[in-house]
Amino acid sequence: MSFQERLMECIKNSGKTQVNIAQEANISKQCISDYKAGKSTPSIDTLRLLCKSLDVSADYLLELSDDY
Repeated sequence: MSFQERLMECIKNSGKTQVNIAQEANISKQCISDYKAGKSTPSIDTLRLLCKSLDVSADYLLELSDDY
């Protein structure tokens, strides 16, 4: 699975809305939409906040591990 697919999976499994996640990661909802569409990628700081919000490891999102 790609970063985009893993991100979408984690968002779905989190039970949170994109708005909630965006607020927790201090980014816009459009940024999340762009990440999901592969139009952009998060900075290291944003990735950390996304992982915290989604309760997932960065290694999983970055396809370095299959451990959620």
